[in-house]
Amino acid sequence: MNRLHQILDGALSVLGLLFIGWLFWRSLKRSYEPGALILKWVITAVVLFFIFKRVMPDFGRGGLDAIVGLMEMLACGFVMTLTWRHSFIDLIANPLASLYDGGRDEIESKPYYSVTNAKRQRGEYLEAIAAVREQLAKFPKDFEGIMLLARIQAEDTKDLQGAEITLNKFCEAEDAPPKQVAAAWTTLADWHLKIGVDVDSARAALQKIIGRFPETEMALAAEQRIAHLGGAEKIMLAAHDRQTITVPEGVNNIGLLDSTTFLQPKEIDPGRLAAAHLKHLETHPHDSEVREKLATIYAHDFKRLDLATLELAQLINEPRHSPKQIANWLNLLANYQVELGADVATVSATLEQIVERFPDLPLAEVTQRRMARLNLEFKGKEKTPDVKLGVYEQNIGLKYGSPPRGG
Repeated sequence: MNRLHQILDGALSVLGLLFIGWLFWRSLKRSYEPGALILKWVITAVVLFFIFKRVMPDFGRGGLDAIVGLMEMLACGFVMTLTWRHSFIDLIANPLASLYDGGRDEIESKPYYSVTNAKRQRGEYLEAIAAVREQLAKFPKDFEGIMLLARIQAEDTKDLQGAEITLNKFCEAEDAPPKQVAAAWTTLADWHLKIGVDVDSARAALQKIIGRFPETEMALAAEQRIAHLGGAEKIMLAAHDRQTITVPEGVNNIGLLDSTTFLQPKEIDPGRLAAAHLKHLETHPHDSEVREKLATIYAHDFKRLDLATLELAQLINEPRHSPKQIANWLNLLANYQVELGADVATVSATLEQIVERFPDLPLAEVTQRRMARLNLEFKGKEKTPDVKLGVYEQNIGLKYGSPPRGG
């Protein structure tokens, strides 16, 4: 038992010494004057040694020696007061002063671009580039600064090649955050379209996202952007190659015509539009916008719930889509099921998928409220029977007085 006590006492002594050593080391690191702090420790150690070796024995002997010991203790207290007075004052005053000056916590070092933005607003673009490069020399991985530099190069100095070099240097680093990389290359693609009028370079920038982060939401978004680059190219070519448009002569005496139905624009044939969407999806199968439009044509124009369900199912089962998008498509499918004659159980099963997939999101609560009103939704779709009016009711709006009595 005594052996156990000895081991515990030894362990506690070691832990105590380690704790005291840690306190000394922490105080030394936080001190503005580490040399002065070490000197204070040395003086304190000498004073304590003197107290234990000289003053305490004098107190133990009593008499005149005790009086001498008391004087020696007062002298030691005076020396300790001179040594640690500033530290005691800081200990009391610092908590109050920190309410106003923030205390001794280190201020986080970060770049400042106010000078850059001011020079940019004044049109001093080269000076703005120099100012932002000065900050990036201190913080080379700061995404805000890199994008600011590339934006000045692309939008202000029209140096699109320089902006591309700036962004590629950041994006090609192994430790670059994925979302920042995707945002940088997406912005570069926008600049290639708007400034460079170069669809191929825009497509190449988006392809880098797909290659760097395959099978991710970022890759899916890039694929959808690529799917619509063809339309952007047509718009740009039309803007640069404007041709004279001949406006046909208007119809004379339009107010005297019996009917103006022939003047209304012809609607696009749903079959041709569906075929165009299918052809587009063969090349760009991840274009969710076009696939949703195709499902709408199947449901509204052809009343084919089965085909609309197949198209929406491909969108719903794509794991890279966001919960909000998936919930929207499930609600859309439920709408089509209600409109095209599905039963309550089928619609409930469709909506139940939202609750099962996203139980912790507000989407689940909104869906449960819709499911509670589902029977009312079906009743609202029921057709009311037509009421045939008699002769009197049909002409009631044309009568001005009561019918004559008698013959």
